[in-house]
Amino acid sequence: MAAAKKRSTKSKAVTPAKAAGAKTKTAGAIKAGDGKYQFRMAALKKVPAGTGYSTSHGGVVEGKRMLVGYIHKPRGTGSRMHSHKNEQFNLVVQGTLKGSVNGKRVVAPAGTLIYIPANAPHTLVSTQDEDVIFIAIKDLSHGIIGKAVDGTMTGPHYDPGYAPKTRRR
Repeated sequence: MAAAKKRSTKSKAVTPAKAAGAKTKTAGAIKAGDGKYQFRMAALKKVPAGTGYSTSHGGVVEGKRMLVGYIHKPRGTGSRMHSHKNEQFNLVVQGTLKGSVNGKRVVAPAGTLIYIPANAPHTLVSTQDEDVIFIAIKDLSHGIIGKAVDGTMTGPHYDPGYAPKTRRR
């Protein structure tokens, strides 16, 4: 009788190459499901998480009804006032976010959960002390990117002295 093949009980994390081809609402995100259940968030391809209004970027995984992002926001930078049609939770893992949600002031150090209702105008900036990492959780009625409240997509917020250096020609 032939020996049975031994099966591994270890779960392997999905890499972007293994999840390629799955359709997502967020460009560059990974699609969960179909045997893909574990993800090394910090190792995923970094995608913009606020193109046109924020410096936020990180790995994003989408399920059928929600998305999760492991988002990085460099110190002294962040989002201009914007909104999106999906509600969101941000769990600050490192650093401190400051700003406002629906006109209410927010100061959120590591360990703080921020709730952002659907369509609520909000802005969140990393303090100048250190970069911020937060876990973003959103419903999938839309992707991770919203729209600037002023109608322009002219770039993120930079505290004085934190804008990227421009090259001279």
